[in-house]
Amino acid sequence: MSMGSPPHALVLPYPAQGHVIPLMELSHRLVDLGFAVTFVTTEHTHRQLLAALPEPPAAATPTAARSGRLRLVAIPDGLPPGDDRADIGRLTEAIQRAMPGHLEELIRKTNELGAGAGGGGITCVVADQGMAWALGVAKKMDLRAAAFWPASAWMLAIILSIPKLLEDGIIDQEGRLRGEGEFQLAVGMPAMNHTHLAWNYCGDAAAQSIMFHYFQSLGRATESSEFILCNSFPEIEGPVFAYAPRILPVGPLLAGHRRRGDFSGHFLPQDPGCAAWLDGQLPGSVIYAAFGSSTVLGRHQFQELARGLELSGRPFLWVARPGLAVGESTPFPEGFEQRVGFRGRVVGWAPQQEVLAHPGVACFVSHCGWNSAVEGAASGVPFLCWPYFGDQFANRDYICGVWGTGLSVAPGGDGVVTAEEIRGKLEALLGNEGIRGRALLLREAAGRSAEGGVGCQNLKRFVEAMKA
Repeated sequence: MSMGSPPHALVLPYPAQGHVIPLMELSHRLVDLGFAVTFVTTEHTHRQLLAALPEPPAAATPTAARSGRLRLVAIPDGLPPGDDRADIGRLTEAIQRAMPGHLEELIRKTNELGAGAGGGGITCVVADQGMAWALGVAKKMDLRAAAFWPASAWMLAIILSIPKLLEDGIIDQEGRLRGEGEFQLAVGMPAMNHTHLAWNYCGDAAAQSIMFHYFQSLGRATESSEFILCNSFPEIEGPVFAYAPRILPVGPLLAGHRRRGDFSGHFLPQDPGCAAWLDGQLPGSVIYAAFGSSTVLGRHQFQELARGLELSGRPFLWVARPGLAVGESTPFPEGFEQRVGFRGRVVGWAPQQEVLAHPGVACFVSHCGWNSAVEGAASGVPFLCWPYFGDQFANRDYICGVWGTGLSVAPGGDGVVTAEEIRGKLEALLGNEGIRGRALLLREAAGRSAEGGVGCQNLKRFVEAMKA
């Protein structure tokens, strides 16, 4: 670090919405604490981030943009333009092949110029654990390195325990569970259903095998990191942090109020009218329904969801992003919009943290992505859980079985969650004072962690180490 230059972190997320948002917020925290930050994304993600901003930064280019001391830089992901980046196995293989060389070149050029992001050369790398190969690049270039995990610490503890699970004969060489359908890492931790393992929701058997061996390699790479950070807090995952003390909770990482035009990490423009609409509703009256960036519902399921929200008789704010329903159009039931009128607001994307914190919101109908789980917990909002893939099923188990802050929908024999099921579960959820009380206790715990508690202290500990 040159005299007078701030420490300079290169932050690298996996190119998916649920990974970019928390690492973007961590980057803003680092800037607030005196760092310059180079936030490295793929070219595809870079275009999405810029297109979602209400005010694109001046002098933005197809490969770089700047907001304050945070610089956004893009490098290729190894796939041609227009290719299918929803194929996780194929994208992951391309990333491993193409990105390490580009990342090394970027670091070398930045350090040669000595003026990246308003300061000197890069001094440390914070890599998404899903991109833990970058820790090897950092080591090669003699930089400090830390890993960041954007999902539950429970899931990360399992990934880091793959060698032990293999040694104990709990899983085979392809990550398939031997024997019974559940296992437990340690007393006090939840039992993990084998179908909920991170690599078992990545497409067909070939893709699952690719992802299992990828997670194995990431676990080995993470051993070289000085810190392993995660967006969690002790009150929601205490037994995991006791089992895996290397994993440091620095959450909840919530955005708060930032300047218009700052990078938010969102891939879609946020509807600006949500807050004003919520202001017109009674306290604790609104059903908020949002299913993240990857959920895809069949046409019939989409219509049953619409009917369920209508049958609830309550005001609702529904995020029906482009692509939520199969097909080119959004297939609302005939007359739906006329019948619900002002009581229902449907938007393409919402400022979710702002919505969940609004006193008008009564509950959260959610796919249970980890960001949503943490944001809902930090806002004291009960959940109606509707997981779609990946770690979302394990997160549902946390919400309903461990935290006691939600209920889960039950699909019928055809796999469809009916409108009547949705209405019934919403009535049960909103009439359950025990769930509401536990949700409010989690909100208090999240606030303590973020404001001087464990999460805040761990972040300061990491920052001081990286400045040393």
